[in-house]
Amino acid sequence: MPAATNKSELLAVFDKDLAKLRKTLDAVDEDTSTLSAPDDAVTVKGIIAHRTHWMGMFHRWYEDGVAGREVFVPAKGYKWNQLKAYNAPVYAKGDETPWPDLLSAFDAACDRLRSFIVARDHHELYTDGVYTWTGRWTLGRYAEATGPSHFRSANSYIRKALKAAR
Repeated sequence: MPAATNKSELLAVFDKDLAKLRKTLDAVDEDTSTLSAPDDAVTVKGIIAHRTHWMGMFHRWYEDGVAGREVFVPAKGYKWNQLKAYNAPVYAKGDETPWPDLLSAFDAACDRLRSFIVARDHHELYTDGVYTWTGRWTLGRYAEATGPSHFRSANSYIRKALKAAR
C-alpha cells in the first residue's frame, strides 16, 4: 500500500486501518490476549503495548523537536537495527498489564494521534524539511508509520494468533 501523500489520505487510512484492527480486537479477551502467532513469542498484549508505546514515541520526537531539544530517533542509545532489544521490555511490560488497561491506553494513544493529525495543515504534515529530525520522511509519513502502518501489522499478527488458537 503506498504511503499517504496528504492529510485527507492520512486520515482516511488511519480510520480504515484502525477500524479493521478494532474489529479484530473485539474478539480478544484477557485469555486470548496472551496468545501469540506461531513461531513467535510476542503476545497480543505485547503487540498492543508496542503500538501504544510507539505512538507515544512519535509525540516525544515531535515535542522534543519543536522545543529545540535533541531528538533521539528511534530512542536514545538505540539505532534502527537494535529495535529487537529496545522493544523487548515494551512487550514484557504489556504482558504484565491487564487487557482492559492496555486497550484503554491504546484507545487514548489512537485518539491523541488522530487529533494531532487533524490539528496540522498539509504544509506541516507533507512538506519535506520542515523538521530536521524526520530526515527524508515528512511528519505525515512518521505519523502514518506509528499509526496506520502499525495498525495493519498488528491486525495481521493478532489474526494469525487467534487463528492458530482455534
